[in-house]
Amino acid sequence: MNFKMIKRNFEKGLWSVAMVKTAVRKGVITKEEYKEITGEVYA
Repeated sequence: MNFKMIKRNFEKGLWSVAMVKTAVRKGVITKEEYKEITGEVYA
């Protein structure tokens, strides 16, 4: 998994916001990348 794959999957509806948050917690993407993907600030 990487940023591009996660973003594409989120945009296609295959990934939920919770799944993207998990990627941040696991260190796969950054909080800034989370915001770029979801449009929300990571809390």
